[in-house]
Amino acid sequence: MHKAHDVQALSFENDRMHLRVDGREYAFDLADISPSLLRASAEERMKYEVSPSGYGIHWPLLDEDLSVDARLGVEHRPPESRVRSERGVSGG
Repeated sequence: MHKAHDVQALSFENDRMHLRVDGREYAFDLADISPSLLRASAEERMKYEVSPSGYGIHWPLLDEDLSVDARLGVEHRPPESRVRSERGVSGG
């Protein structure tokens, strides 16, 4: 499986989420990215799962999902899509 991102650490400080991904540090105001995380308890915030592909983070106690690509302002396409588009073959 192609891994889009390596999510190395995630923590919270007051109303900010700190994320280390692909060797870089990021910080996000929860009010800007997730009302659910903003209202969540410390226990709810720290119970999360990173998708095997590294594309997303899921908080099962909150039923909340965040896209890593969206947080970083990047867009990935699965490797199969890139191969098809590079060959000029449409996908559908």
